[in-house]
Amino acid sequence: MAHHLQRRQLLQAGLTGFTGLTLPGLYRARAEAATSQQSDTAIILVWLRGGQSHLDTFDMKPEAVSDYRGPFSPIDSNVPGISVTELYPKMSQCADRFALLRSVAHNAGGHPAGSLRVLGGDPASADKPTPTYPDWMSIASYLRHDPSRQLPNYVTVNPVDRYDSFQIAGPAYLGPSYEPFKVTGDPSAPKFSVPNLGLSDQEANRRLNERSDLKRNIDLMRRDIDQTGLMRAFDNFDAQALRLLSSPEAARAFDVSQESDKLRDRYGRNSWGQQCLMARRLVEAGVDIVSTEFDGPLCGRVANWDDHAVNHHVFDANRHRAPFYDQAISALIEDIYDRGLDRRVMVVVTGEFGRTPRISHVASSGGGVASGAKGTVQPGRDHWPRANTMLFSGGGIQTGQVIGATDKNGEDPISRRVTPYDFLMTIFQHLGFDHVQLALHSFAGRRNPIFSKGDPIPELKRTS
Repeated sequence: MAHHLQRRQLLQAGLTGFTGLTLPGLYRARAEAATSQQSDTAIILVWLRGGQSHLDTFDMKPEAVSDYRGPFSPIDSNVPGISVTELYPKMSQCADRFALLRSVAHNAGGHPAGSLRVLGGDPASADKPTPTYPDWMSIASYLRHDPSRQLPNYVTVNPVDRYDSFQIAGPAYLGPSYEPFKVTGDPSAPKFSVPNLGLSDQEANRRLNERSDLKRNIDLMRRDIDQTGLMRAFDNFDAQALRLLSSPEAARAFDVSQESDKLRDRYGRNSWGQQCLMARRLVEAGVDIVSTEFDGPLCGRVANWDDHAVNHHVFDANRHRAPFYDQAISALIEDIYDRGLDRRVMVVVTGEFGRTPRISHVASSGGGVASGAKGTVQPGRDHWPRANTMLFSGGGIQTGQVIGATDKNGEDPISRRVTPYDFLMTIFQHLGFDHVQLALHSFAGRRNPIFSKGDPIPELKRTS
């Protein structure tokens, strides 16, 4: 029954789609995009679920009144004129290798809606349970799909996929073939391993291939009578699983224990540090898209960056998570450059929005890490889509710069206001997809741009 529903959903996607898209149109788009894409580029997305406070990290306002400014002081970086929070001393010493975009704004104020806007360009400002639009990672996976690859072209380490009961990312109408290969668990755990990778037993490999051949023959009739080509979506799952099970190269790519103790220590022997190390290993091995989410115990009591006063003491939460963030992100940036991957690989660090510049004071809903006992009145910052800071590194861009600015309280952009659509077009530009030419066709032949607005951010264009 579940198989029938998946097939029916794919068929519906082929008939209706998004902005009039059709399945033949999608196939055509992939063929067209293949002529212009820069296939040797890659992106690592570090997702801060819940939204990082821009005022306490990369867009500090030390001259603001006490209702707005936090307790932290800005410190100089290794780039004159660029300052970051004192909580990020390691980041301050690699500012020449990243760019800060301080003027991202939109109007989707809920976690699901904000995430869907930033990750997939969904124009809706209200929360919805599942995506209507595919996220940019799935689109890139679709357009770069190559069944002969030994590794998936899209991997998520600690998946970027949900906010509580809401699904915030996914392939939507593109279908389940373009979902990422998901790595769960803590890569810093002594006995951590990624299941279903690289069978070492030759006899097990032989039996696996025999079963695969038998299944292929059984499925032949189904494929022959399938006039739409939709059954191939399910075949993709089987092919990828077989490659991963039989490939020692795939097993090595995911194995962070292959790295030196010194480098593992540099990233941090914790989940965030080892997630970033695995991401670097994967793009170096040829994976195009790697996403990883910073959440869990390292965030504080409620395991995310949602620093309402009912959840966290916002400043204690930032103090708690800052050493892990500072170490992991600075190590990732420096490692990308030290290995000569900085033109091929772009690193992006962001969440769905920033936090309210004005500090609120509300009673805690429960005690724990970075939160006072239940009933304790503590400071917090709430949702704020009107301003956010994104960090970009690598990708051949001009680094050591700040793009845009917010007003004296950090409430709204006053220069170079950009939207999530501009962010998405910048991503596609790095991946080599022409945002003007990249459009999908309806049955009538009408061209439908993937996103109806937005332009690549010129300051983040690859340098010559």
